[in-house]
Amino acid sequence: MTNADGGDKDVDNVIRIMVSTDNHLGYLGNDRIRGEDSFVAFEEMLQLAVSEDVDMILLGGDLFHHAVPGQYALHKCLELLRRYTFGDKPVSLEILSDQSRCFHNAVNESVNYEDPNLNISLPVFSIHGNHDDPSGAGRLSTLDLLSTAGLVNYFGRWTDLTKLEISPVLLRKGETHLALYGLSHITDLRLIHLFEEFKVTMQCHTENSTDQSAEDEESNWFHLMVVHQNRANRGHKQYLPEELLPAFLNLIIWGHEHDCRIEPELNVKRDFYVSQPGSSVPTSLSEGESIKKHVGLLEIYKNKFQLKPLPLKTVRPFIFESINLSDMAAELGLDEGDAKSKVEKFARMKIEEMIERSKDRLTGHPKQPEIPLIRLRLLYPNESYMFNTIRFGQEYNSRVANPADIVHFKKLIQKSKAETINLDKEAMKKALEMENTTRVEELVDRYFDEAQGQKPLKLLHSKALAEITFRLVERHDPNAADNIVNFLLGAPRW
Repeated sequence: MTNADGGDKDVDNVIRIMVSTDNHLGYLGNDRIRGEDSFVAFEEMLQLAVSEDVDMILLGGDLFHHAVPGQYALHKCLELLRRYTFGDKPVSLEILSDQSRCFHNAVNESVNYEDPNLNISLPVFSIHGNHDDPSGAGRLSTLDLLSTAGLVNYFGRWTDLTKLEISPVLLRKGETHLALYGLSHITDLRLIHLFEEFKVTMQCHTENSTDQSAEDEESNWFHLMVVHQNRANRGHKQYLPEELLPAFLNLIIWGHEHDCRIEPELNVKRDFYVSQPGSSVPTSLSEGESIKKHVGLLEIYKNKFQLKPLPLKTVRPFIFESINLSDMAAELGLDEGDAKSKVEKFARMKIEEMIERSKDRLTGHPKQPEIPLIRLRLLYPNESYMFNTIRFGQEYNSRVANPADIVHFKKLIQKSKAETINLDKEAMKKALEMENTTRVEELVDRYFDEAQGQKPLKLLHSKALAEITFRLVERHDPNAADNIVNFLLGAPRW
């Protein structure tokens, strides 16, 4: 037990939870090689939950990859949930809170295993993520459909984005009391604004205790929260700092981030732990996704816990490697002769090595795909090193699951001292601190307003640069700069 003596404990008093996040069912559903990967990993998690005899499954959002999943993905999810969560085994978790406030779109306004028309042996509790958030008419999430069908207990859903009032689902098993908090995905910028305006409240049930002192009550409850937000710092107001969450929490299960950091990490400022299980299937060919995938077996006894990582054995092997070609120039003789052919020959050798290494990740599980994912990232200083990656990948059609993007070239940006750009830190600080600076184009505009006296723009006005920034970031318009410049050149001059 974390922060606890690992002595004997009565199993009747231990709440056992299978923890998983970011299953992304339906990812690459039409891909003939990888289309089943997300369902295979999800089924393995369900099988582990049954074999470990857990009391419940806790999902941290992004159960589906699309807000409106295809028929096959929805059918497959329904089939798997019915197969593994229905049965006659009694559920030993007692709900103590007002269920009509906890579970969204539940037909009887109650947890599914108390529905007299259903036989639930393994309850699933879930929040929604950014991939399966409410959309369309009625602002419905796919989780609303699963809740109405009685397959999932959908909690932590916001209904008013002008304020957030988060109340816990209160559960009890013997002597162990669990307060389960959920925060389904909200745009990070909006969420940070709500925190700054003191419009986020988390109800600590101990405040309403009448039959014993708050101190005694708090010591008997375990406070568990599941969130689905950016955890890594992706820029000002583009992530949720852990320190904004209340100190009375014991453990936070963090969804959305795909890197597996499942071992609980102590936040010393708040004195709570954070576990980031990561995705159960890789959805991008990035270095973080190549870390071995896990789900977690969480055991809670009174106010102590332990989390055991369980490796997923059905995940497709994925090997990632990044190489700076500048460091290899002398060894490969890239400064003379046909550099492109030499780089291609080197890449072919590396791919063979990586395919061989991928065999070490084969677990022997009968459902694990054997054809690996391979990503070789080559950092290059100039275009003479580049070769046709699509034609190159065709050589590996039967040996690699992603032949079309097996090699990725990334430009190596090298700046001389004369080219180094020194930002005006004071101007940047003022721009960040100004009220209502909520969008990147506003930050650009205000930065140059602050620095105008020292670093005036010579070719473009700051307003034009801000508009280009807006079109690039918000509208993903690759021709933004050309369009704005052409417009300005053709505009009448007064």
